[in-house]
Amino acid sequence: MASKSRLSRTRNIGIAAHIDAGKTTVTERILFYTGKSYKMGEVHDGEAVMDWMPQEQERGITITSAVTTCTWENHEIHIIDTPGHVDFTIEVERSLRVLDGAVVVFCAVGGVEPQSETVWHQADKYGVPKVAFINKMDRVGADYAGTIRQMKERFNSLPLPIQIPFGEEDAFRGVVDLIRRQVITWDDATKGVSYGYADIPDELRAQALEHRDRMIALLADLDDGIAEKYLEGTEIPEAEIIEAIRKATISLKIVPVVCGSALRNKGVQPLLDAVVHYLPSPEDIPPVTGLNPLTKQQEVRASSDKEPLAALAFKIMQDEGRKLTYLRIYSGRLHAGDELYNASRGKREKIARLLKMHANKRERVEQAGAGDIIAVMGLKEITTGDTICDEAHPILLEPIDFYEPVISQAIEAKTPADQEKLAVALNKLMEEDPTLRVKYDDETAQTVLSGMGELHLEVITDRLLREFNARVNVGKPRVVHRETIQKRVECEGLFERELGEKKHFGHVKLILEPMDRSGGVEIVRRLEKGAVIPDELLVAMEEGVREGVLSGVLAGYPVIDIRIVLLGGNQKEGETTPLGCKIAASSAFREGCLKADPVLLGPVMLVDIITPSEFMGEVIGDIHARRGEIQGIAPKGAVSDIRAKVPLKAMFGYSTDLRSATQGRAVFTMQFFAYDKAG
Repeated sequence: MASKSRLSRTRNIGIAAHIDAGKTTVTERILFYTGKSYKMGEVHDGEAVMDWMPQEQERGITITSAVTTCTWENHEIHIIDTPGHVDFTIEVERSLRVLDGAVVVFCAVGGVEPQSETVWHQADKYGVPKVAFINKMDRVGADYAGTIRQMKERFNSLPLPIQIPFGEEDAFRGVVDLIRRQVITWDDATKGVSYGYADIPDELRAQALEHRDRMIALLADLDDGIAEKYLEGTEIPEAEIIEAIRKATISLKIVPVVCGSALRNKGVQPLLDAVVHYLPSPEDIPPVTGLNPLTKQQEVRASSDKEPLAALAFKIMQDEGRKLTYLRIYSGRLHAGDELYNASRGKREKIARLLKMHANKRERVEQAGAGDIIAVMGLKEITTGDTICDEAHPILLEPIDFYEPVISQAIEAKTPADQEKLAVALNKLMEEDPTLRVKYDDETAQTVLSGMGELHLEVITDRLLREFNARVNVGKPRVVHRETIQKRVECEGLFERELGEKKHFGHVKLILEPMDRSGGVEIVRRLEKGAVIPDELLVAMEEGVREGVLSGVLAGYPVIDIRIVLLGGNQKEGETTPLGCKIAASSAFREGCLKADPVLLGPVMLVDIITPSEFMGEVIGDIHARRGEIQGIAPKGAVSDIRAKVPLKAMFGYSTDLRSATQGRAVFTMQFFAYDKAG
């Protein structure tokens, strides 16, 4: 049986960042310094341990979240390395759902960039405590204070610098530890394995003491024990400062900030110390809650091996044709050979193997307990977001939120043999990736893939060939639209027909009302005065409406931002059936939409462009030509950060146009913002 100390010495963390902030390099250094890897894998050489997919190694980016475990200061750290590209943000979302803490990596030159901002808000959504690591302090233009200032401006969090850099840009030599009041420097000859503490140089002393006093003053506002000693002017022990930072971090009041240069092997060991000292163990987080599917009552599971089993499947992968399921165990224990209950599907399944993962390598284990992140083989019916539990004590945990795709692409198999492979491959890829949607178009005889961006679909089609040997012809990417209405209407639908020697009658009255953008779909029961309708008929009416919502009336796209009010309808004794009501409701919805000024909506993207200031005019002019709206311009030294909202339809081919207009010196990222009227 696992002791309490095992849990208190466990950390489940994610490492996340904007693309090219150095996140994977940070992870590789962590693995090296903890003894998990014996060689430093470099992203630019295509040798990063955690970027093991061929597509990742070729592109130098992280595509899929990879899991590993390492040890530091007698603590077991489970790490999930997540993608930085917005097309793969679901990997970040589902990782943060099951993690207890996060390290967010920032580039000291780029500062707070769009995807790091997205990641930060995703972590806030799940109440995940964070440590910030400001990387690339050795780069020209590195601005530690500027990055912290941006964090204060853009996040609803209070950054607490516990280090300051010892030199910047070419002169970056190490960091000043404000808690110990010492400077830390690294030995280049040992690739940063050897490092040491020394007194702060005289020229830095006054600055360091000033920063330390600010740190203590901020902690005094949050901790009574620190406040008392601070006001009395008495010395505060290091252990008390560390404990105060830990409490404030776990309660989401502050974010400790450290810095370094992972590529130059500086700053990683103190980052590991920060993970151990300040981020929570499974014991420090609130007990997980869920719904008992039998009693419909809330259930609580404390992080303990003694509690009934509760685990969440947060990731599915295909491993040589077999399904590999990643689980976060919140309570209880798992053993190889155990029969488990999938509360989301009401099915029992048996574990064949338990595996502790290290990227794409694995170590077979016989058991796992509360707080562990583990991979399981043998579960066939499971999918992402399912809850695994003890059947005698069932629980349904909150599922993972998934994003709607914004871009689609038609593909077709090159030969009948490829068609067979294609169907199998797409089913497996959809199991892995909840943001991938597949639809067969009867009119064109093409398969339509929908995903989060051009890169996302490009990687999917590449995997079809490499992993499944399914050769396909690929069409041009197309925007995924939505539909909505622009005015309020009342409508009704009537169905009366004999089917299979049985009469089916249905009569339904509806009100359709437009809602604000991002309003979603709302179905409200507001029965007419005196109307008495059995619940099974009302449920059938709602089902009919939902079917109508999925197919729209203009181009077959789902309808959004609409409120459907169910008023009821007439009934015929012995003839009114659920089927009749369902068809009548679907018909009423369709007719109502046609009368309510339906309109097509297209995805609008939030685009962030970093460009040398001399090209700013050309960049802004091009954005306007694409019907974009400038949201803000922020100077960052020799470059400017331009934020704009632009219809996705106008952004195809933008990377080539931007490179051409700026001599290849500008970069951009974009992420989905909202749906709006298509031009």
